[in-house]
Amino acid sequence: MLDSILSQLTLTAEKLLADPALWLCATLLAYALGMWIYKKSGYKTICTPLLVAIVLLVVTLELTGTDYKTYLNGGQHINFLLGPATVALAVPLYEQRLRLAKMWVALTCGLVAGGTVAIVSAVLIAGVLGASPETMISLAPKSVTVPIAMAVSEHLGGIPALTAALGVVGSLMARGLLGILREKDDAVRGFSIGLAAHGVGTATAFQMNRDTGAFSGLAMGLTGLFTAFAAPFLLPYLLSLFE
Repeated sequence: MLDSILSQLTLTAEKLLADPALWLCATLLAYALGMWIYKKSGYKTICTPLLVAIVLLVVTLELTGTDYKTYLNGGQHINFLLGPATVALAVPLYEQRLRLAKMWVALTCGLVAGGTVAIVSAVLIAGVLGASPETMISLAPKSVTVPIAMAVSEHLGGIPALTAALGVVGSLMARGLLGILREKDDAVRGFSIGLAAHGVGTATAFQMNRDTGAFSGLAMGLTGLFTAFAAPFLLPYLLSLFE
């Protein structure tokens, strides 16, 4: 009798863990808890909601023995919203159109230099440390907004999930580095963050102020376009250095 009850409970648990609705709710709950912790911490960077949510979900998946593919059946519904959220950044960007017209030369130079360095430095450092070709490919588009980065990574043979997570690192370092550099201009601060830390960094930029967020959104979109063309061209040469 006891064995029958345990067997039934096991089957119920397995069905529950395979239910996409469970992981959709778990994702929303993890982020809500992350926001609560972030506010309670006094908005400390290390407690950024996305980082907290990632840690909570990873621990939950490990404890329940659930693989990423199963989780994504529910999480993909949130992932779908990344596209519309990225497009919505055009609103604050439009408000800065006159300022952008005066800065387009400087921004273009910064885009090409920053975008190239982001790809080259990530792949070279990973290669020197002994990373696999698949990991190096995943690192190449790390600075691009998540929807574009994951598509580029998958097309080139990388790991999209790894690529998506790397923007968290940039957002954690953004405030500290800009503070050390004593950079005060909102446009420079925002463009630098968006170029290096895609959507996660842009969320951090909007927490600074609306202008910083607008320029971060601009950099995020332009970096995505630049990387989509530059990465396939640069990667074969960079990977050949470690063969």
